[in-house]
Order: sequence, then structure tokens, then C-alpha cells
Amino acid sequence: MDIFSFFALAVLALLATYAVVIYNNLVRLKHNVSRAWSNIQVLLKQRHDELPKLVETCKQHMGFERETLEKVMRARAEVAAAQQREDVAALGPAEQRLRLGLGNLFALAEAYPELRASESFQQLHSRISSLENSIADRREYYNDSVNNYNVRIEQFPDLILARLLNFRPKVLLRFEEKETADLDMKALFNQG
Repeated sequence: MDIFSFFALAVLALLATYAVVIYNNLVRLKHNVSRAWSNIQVLLKQRHDELPKLVETCKQHMGFERETLEKVMRARAEVAAAQQREDVAALGPAEQRLRLGLGNLFALAEAYPELRASESFQQLHSRISSLENSIADRREYYNDSVNNYNVRIEQFPDLILARLLNFRPKVLLRFEEKETADLDMKALFNQG
């Protein structure tokens, strides 16, 4: 074996090793995105299970606020459908409708002292608020994971292997500016 053949084999071995390292990093990033999505799904499922209990509790005290309760349940169904399809683009707007519906519901609850005093309402309100905060944290982690993955599959030389092996960009969980604005609590209290 001459020196040229040895050098060519050494270069090929280095390139193969480098390709394996790139591939393993891309796989790790892809699985981080999947794990982050799974974390969001767990929290969405928990909140999904709590919402009917909240609506039932509110129905007992807020009979004539049926439209608000129905909006919350419709938004809940939209979130569940988007989650089941793993449709991140549809999940953002559905989440926003649910967030606004819950904001309306909690604001309207202020007009019902019996409801606010109800232990089950207080527990459900606390639980759902806690879940909302956790979902926001997990959404941030998910978007960071997606961003890291998307950047890597677009960087040279990773993009060569990513394209060859069909690594596709992932979608960020986004909200429009108007959807992320703070709720106007004064306006919510003046409804109904």
C-alpha cells in the first residue's frame, strides 16, 4: 500500500467519522423536538381533562353565561384536534382562543361571589392557571428545540447530510402579536 492510498483511506475514514457525528447530532436535535412536543401534549391533555370540570362548576352558578362556557368548550375541542393531528400551525390560534375564553370566564366569575367562594372553583382555577404557566414554559422550550434543529439542518456542512437523509424543518409554535397582548381585564369585566 503506497502513501497516497493510505492518505486517501485516512481522509475517507475522517469524512465518514465526521458524517456520523453530524448525523448523530441531527438525530439528537430531532428527538429533542419530539420530546419537547410530548411535554406540551402531556400538559394540554391535563388541561383538557380539567376544563369540563371547570365548566360544570361554573354552570351551577352562572347559568345565563352559557355562550362563554360554550366558547371555552369549542376552543378546547380545537386545541385537542390540533394536538391530535400534531398540527403546530393550528395549535397556536386554537390555544389563543382557549386562553381568551378562559380569561373571559375567569373575569365573569368575579361577578358571582358564590362561584368565587366555591372550593372546587378555586382549586380548578388554581390548577388551570398552573397548567397555563407550565404550557407557556414548555412552549418556550419547544421553540428553542425547533430553532436549534432548524438552524443545524440549514448550516453547512450539516445541510448536505440533512438533505440527503430527508431531515425536514419543524414548525415553531407561534402567536400573532395581537394574540400575545395582555388581556384587557377592564374590557372583560364590562362584558355581559
